[in-house]
Amino acid sequence: MRDLQKPGRSTVYATNGMAATSHPLAAKTAVGILESGGNAVDAAIGAAVLLGICEPQMTGIGGDCFVLLTPPGEDRVIALNGSGRAPKRLSADAMRAAGNTTVPLRGVEAVTIPGAIDAFCRLSADWGKLPLGQSLAPAIRYAEEGVPVAPRVAFDWAHQADALKGRACDVYLLNGQTPKTGQIFRAPRQAEVLRRVATQGRAGFYEGEVAADMVTSLQALGGTHTLDDFAATACDYGTPVVGTYGPLEVLEHPPNGQGTTAILLLNILKHFDIAGMDPFGAERIHIEAEATKLAYDARDRIIADPDHTTRIAHMIAPETAAKLAALIDPHCALPVTRPEIGAVHKDTILISVVDRDRMAVSLIYSIFWGFGAGLASDRFGILFQNRGAGFNLTPGHVNEAAGGKRPMHTIIPGMLKEDGRILGPFGVMGGAYQPTGHARVVSNLTDFGMDVQEALDAPRSFQHGPALQVERGYSDAVRAELVAMGHAVEIPEEPLGGAQIIQIGQDGVLRAGSDPRKDGAALGY
Repeated sequence: MRDLQKPGRSTVYATNGMAATSHPLAAKTAVGILESGGNAVDAAIGAAVLLGICEPQMTGIGGDCFVLLTPPGEDRVIALNGSGRAPKRLSADAMRAAGNTTVPLRGVEAVTIPGAIDAFCRLSADWGKLPLGQSLAPAIRYAEEGVPVAPRVAFDWAHQADALKGRACDVYLLNGQTPKTGQIFRAPRQAEVLRRVATQGRAGFYEGEVAADMVTSLQALGGTHTLDDFAATACDYGTPVVGTYGPLEVLEHPPNGQGTTAILLLNILKHFDIAGMDPFGAERIHIEAEATKLAYDARDRIIADPDHTTRIAHMIAPETAAKLAALIDPHCALPVTRPEIGAVHKDTILISVVDRDRMAVSLIYSIFWGFGAGLASDRFGILFQNRGAGFNLTPGHVNEAAGGKRPMHTIIPGMLKEDGRILGPFGVMGGAYQPTGHARVVSNLTDFGMDVQEALDAPRSFQHGPALQVERGYSDAVRAELVAMGHAVEIPEEPLGGAQIIQIGQDGVLRAGSDPRKDGAALGY
């Protein structure tokens, strides 16, 4: 139990339903949908779409999503890939001929077709209880009326607004300025798009005037996108990838997300007595950082479009982790010799929902970098993601950019099982950090017996490129120890990720936590 005389959050308890999101309005919306007869899918869709208004720098209808869900009363987990593809005419050769060694991060070449709306429509039709329009109604209302900008959102907005260009500046700046905390942000043109989706389904987005607006806008910027690319967008169901750590089964979305990286990382950590270490000490940070270097190196070699990824079994095999763990010196840092091939970043939202029938949903939804490509459509102001920057331009690489292909994604939903039963949904936001974040939260729960809120509150570190980022929650003495081991230590400008988690107790009681690094909340009824 936390020290009640110190600042902090308590774990939230409820019995009927629970939602944990990165913004209070979204959490309230999700619980309201549950109370009105909707299920976890209806609630997750409603909260997710609203977050595109509450946190437009993180997510929006121009982005992608991935989902893990359990049917009501079942321990089976289903994966849904709602990530879009590159336009058919995208050419890695053309980008290389123009002098690019990577996909232009904020260029139109990085704009992949938005996949989230198609996935939301499919989820609602296949698994929801309510009409899609009822789930979208809160987002439509808030887009029209506006939402007060929350503190973390204002912080991000000020740091990332320089990415906005052209039409995006008109939509996402207030009188040419970044909004301050408490100012009202409105998106009435997006409300119109959502009304069309509510009445027409996916056709209201991928066909007709909305699709024409997106295609015309992208082509005017030099994009190769066509109406056929949008009309062909389709999500797919899949089977989660499963690993174990202590008493828990850890279920991750299969590629093109990086969930298998979290399983590999946990497999490496099994070779060390993490539970015997100081949870906030240098030794644990060091081992985790070294395991991250090795696991992410494997990620960059293997993860890509599902049709091109063939070595997942090798990646999560116990012998692979054993060989990598043997490379770790407990006292000295490995050199950082290989940069990440595709761009990775830390902007997304993650929603966890459990309903009264114990359907559980972990949904993650993103436009990739802050404000995505920084480009918006002319008429409706739809902000485009830059997920294509997750491709690389190395000829012959499994993740080489190509038309009709999905790039490697950083976003990963998670689900936990214990003794064969669903324990609950979880996820850690933060771009490249996410596999390390999954491993850290799972280790906090199992190795150190933290409750769900403590597991999210605890300080974090992350081996990111050449630097070991260590949050201010650690002491200077810990940082000095890490430097002595050979790490290039820095305090990150922004907190490392954010997270949401819900656990379903054997007693039927729901327990939830929401990361204090965000503005959000866990709410139940």
